[in-house]
Amino acid sequence: MILDGQGPIESEPLALREVPDPEPGERDVRLKVHVCAICRTDLHVIEGDLPPVKMPIIPGHQIVGTVDKLGPNARRFKLGQRVGVAWLRHTDGTCIYCARGRENLCPNSRYTGYTDDGGYAEMAVVPEAFAYDLPSSFGDVEASPLLCAGLIGYRALRRASVPDRGKLLLVGFGSSAHVVIQLALHRGYRVFVVSRAEKHLSLSRSLGAEWAGFDVRDLPEKMDSAILFAPVGELVPGILEALDRGGILSIAGIHLSDVPSLNYQKHLFMEREVRSVTASTREDGRELLQEAAQAGVKPHIETFPLEEANQALIRLKQDGIQGTGVLII
Repeated sequence: MILDGQGPIESEPLALREVPDPEPGERDVRLKVHVCAICRTDLHVIEGDLPPVKMPIIPGHQIVGTVDKLGPNARRFKLGQRVGVAWLRHTDGTCIYCARGRENLCPNSRYTGYTDDGGYAEMAVVPEAFAYDLPSSFGDVEASPLLCAGLIGYRALRRASVPDRGKLLLVGFGSSAHVVIQLALHRGYRVFVVSRAEKHLSLSRSLGAEWAGFDVRDLPEKMDSAILFAPVGELVPGILEALDRGGILSIAGIHLSDVPSLNYQKHLFMEREVRSVTASTREDGRELLQEAAQAGVKPHIETFPLEEANQALIRLKQDGIQGTGVLII
């Protein structure tokens, strides 16, 4: 499914087309794609919230498949081995950020389904160093949401610095949040959820949320930490007011609408903090996959055939999917 030009997803800009099989480079592996989960970042790429980098482009960055062909000097995986592919697909390895273990900030990074073709296709290519070995406890469909929804949620959870047995607020309860709540509860946190959709609130309660409601002003207690998943900047002041002293707000999205002006005394004083999240590192990925397996994370899935990618993304935009949508290739 190829995007020739950015536009509203309602205009169904993705087109089903036959293209030549991609060939792996020197240290690449080619995958026969089994599944690819959809993501709100795909919408940002398709609709123009992110500036175009490569057009046409095959979107998709939560890929599970088996190694189909090796590059001339690819040695890490074997033919037929199952691997996963995430958003981050290349860093230079030499900049100060990579040297500090913060490769997610590398200025020369590249991204699956944005700077390079992704997984809305029968085949995909990835540098072997950026592919993930997947725990056997997850099937293909269950593993795919972990590769972005889980990964970004994991990094956002880390950035939120929740104290031991602390109170964590999740604002927006889509694909990422429904994975994060399972990790948070496994760690022993108390979880509170705010969402605009009753069905998402219901899902959060079924997964173990202590409280779930439509408005942060209705929270029964002050929160120690919060993660904002909804790409809505106007929610930031209210979340900051809901934080206790020393509370931290972690913003998980790659795109956020403008944040209104903040009042220092009301929103930031008493050492409240706002932290952004930018992609994730490969170490994040390895840690997340291990912890998700230990925690017995079970993503909620709705599947779609590849040719229905436009319709699946329309559903995602309208908050019509419980958990994660996954394309079956």
